[in-house]
Amino acid sequence: MQNKNRRIRIRKAKEADFAALWDIFHAVVKRGDTFSFDPQSDKEVFRSLWMAPHINTYVALMGNTIRGTYIMKQNQPGLGGHVANCAYMVDPGARSQGIGKSMGKHSIAEAKKLGFLAIQFNFVVSTNITAIHLWLKLGFKIVGTVPAAFKHSEYGFVDIYIMHRYV
Repeated sequence: MQNKNRRIRIRKAKEADFAALWDIFHAVVKRGDTFSFDPQSDKEVFRSLWMAPHINTYVALMGNTIRGTYIMKQNQPGLGGHVANCAYMVDPGARSQGIGKSMGKHSIAEAKKLGFLAIQFNFVVSTNITAIHLWLKLGFKIVGTVPAAFKHSEYGFVDIYIMHRYV
């Protein structure tokens, strides 16, 4: 999928993308404001979270530079396997360029292509207003709130949302 206005191209990740994906992951996670991953996670932890064999990993490129990444996997195994779970990261230096929106649209189409019936986000930090607005625009709904489930690096304990949409 390509956004011609912003020249965003999305493809499956390759092993050769690992270093660029690690750089994005590390930059995003160390802030402690959007993901529950330990900010001290090392490259092997990252590989197990983002590039394990059971995970579909994608990259978003502008030109030949990886500027974003997302993963898609089963939200739950077995009888919950028809619902996808995704996580998205944009290079902090490339925000507000449509990368998140392009990855969101791509993931909805990809989930359908892979046979999923829906996508569920289990952990959207309530202070991540940009992401919440994007997901609402793309048809996701907040279906639950978990009080004080995230220890934000600046605000302390904040709520998280569970979001869902059919594909």
